[in-house]
Amino acid sequence: MNPAIIEAMGTLAAILTTGSWIPQAWRTIRTRDTNGLSLSTYLALLIGNSLWLAYGVTILSWPLIIANLIGVPLIAVIVAMKLRHG
Repeated sequence: MNPAIIEAMGTLAAILTTGSWIPQAWRTIRTRDTNGLSLSTYLALLIGNSLWLAYGVTILSWPLIIANLIGVPLIAVIVAMKLRHG
């Protein structure tokens, strides 16, 4: 497969999966309502995305690096809000 197509697929995947965190983080910050959120799920996601970031840095994959540089803080905000507001 063409390397440009592979890189475009990775970039699109990164945009879609990272962008999906923005509405949840925004809603959580705005309402401070975390009752329906699972702390264990978000902790697993935070650890997993942090590992993806480390992996992306290791293999120098810019879609992975950029997506997780954005995603990790968004998930961390959700975790912090869950810890603070239950």
